[in-house]
Amino acid sequence: LTAAEYFAYEREQHVFVILTDMSSYADALREVSAAREEVPGRRGYPGYMYTDLATIYERAGRVEGRNGSITQFPILTMPNDDITHPIPDLTGYITEGQVFVDRSLHNRQVYPPINVLPSLSRLMKSGIGRGMTREDHPSVSDQLYANYAVGVDTRAMKAVVGEEALSEEDHLYLEFLDKFESKFLSQGPYENRDIFQSLDIAWELLRLFPETMLKKVPQKIKDKYYPRDREAQKAAQESK
Repeated sequence: LTAAEYFAYEREQHVFVILTDMSSYADALREVSAAREEVPGRRGYPGYMYTDLATIYERAGRVEGRNGSITQFPILTMPNDDITHPIPDLTGYITEGQVFVDRSLHNRQVYPPINVLPSLSRLMKSGIGRGMTREDHPSVSDQLYANYAVGVDTRAMKAVVGEEALSEEDHLYLEFLDKFESKFLSQGPYENRDIFQSLDIAWELLRLFPETMLKKVPQKIKDKYYPRDREAQKAAQESK
């Protein structure tokens, strides 16, 4: 980080810093604290671990009067996949977002295996929409989250009651769930997809549902992007 600060604030470069593995750092902090015979906090970690992590993570950003910046990408492992463990829990409080890599998605050959439900960005709302990405970005994102969450719940229900007990609407959500993971979430190792392509794929998935079911998308946005003839025209152009 000291080297990054030199390049960012002395040489005015934009620096991307990967910190890995912060779990190992926190475990070492616990061992040092135990050796000092300090009073332990949650699960034996020192009570000042939050402050210690904050002094690292909060060195990201910009400095007034300098053109450079530091972007941090801390990587940590969750013991026993427990997101309530002190290390991911405290990191989530401090950082401006998190990308949750899911073991079950990895086992289903979804790459990258990102679970979108616990993943978040606290800065996203300030960087999307008209003039930055596209006018439909915020509402499409909200609708995708909502439909994916219902799809996950429906898949869990299917495992209990069986496919025969599911309604037609339930089957729509299951179809959406499968296509979301295989078409929207999955990307090849050499695929270079931009945000506009992702939004177009998102609309292909949302068109699986009747327009009336897309309650998080304003009507004027649906009028512009939902009509199925847009998808047909696009397919016709690609076939030429």
